[in-house]
Amino acid sequence: MSDASPHAYSILTLPEIHFLDAAVSRLIPNDDLGPGAKEADVTYYIDRQLASVWGTHGRNYRQGPWLEGTPQQGFQSRLTPQEIYHAGIRETNAYCTQHYGKHFEFLKAGQQEEVLKALEADKVDLPSLSSKLFFDLLWRNTEEGFFADPMYGGNKDKVGWKLVGFPGVAGGDYNAHVDKTEPYRVTEPVSILDIQKGKARLDAQGYVKYTQRSAGNAGKGK
Repeated sequence: MSDASPHAYSILTLPEIHFLDAAVSRLIPNDDLGPGAKEADVTYYIDRQLASVWGTHGRNYRQGPWLEGTPQQGFQSRLTPQEIYHAGIRETNAYCTQHYGKHFEFLKAGQQEEVLKALEADKVDLPSLSSKLFFDLLWRNTEEGFFADPMYGGNKDKVGWKLVGFPGVAGGDYNAHVDKTEPYRVTEPVSILDIQKGKARLDAQGYVKYTQRSAGNAGKGK
């Protein structure tokens, strides 16, 4: 990867970082298609979100009553995202120690997948919260960190965008391609972070000036 400098984490402890690195590596693995969630710095993305107002539900009403909601009503827990991650990781590691003799990060890949599937199915009895609540938040944040603009801390080197062929910030020539059916392929996606750092070419109106690549060079990472 182009940026090998270590990150300064704000919320996650070292054991929590190791847990999440292992978990996101199973959710979006590094494979023949390209780097996975760990390589994309998804764990760091999660830490940055937990350190934000969102992580403490600073803008949410939190006085209760705390009744069981329906799936259509969205998030209903009295716990904040910070509390969910701290308790979820700690208690999942305790579950892994009880059933496998070691923490999640030290399990074999197949065992890690067994644990994640059990969390998703709400079959792990965590003392403080629903295991499905913990898994759903982890999966949601993993997707976000893999595909969001790198300015938020994840999607390092824009690996998520390269995987799906997303070009990034709107370019000045987009309108010319609206009615066309062929893929819009560019040599390199451009993020908001690229613009902020002066790494993107802009036209007189401030739109990104993309260089398109031919269909023959449309493979991933080309």
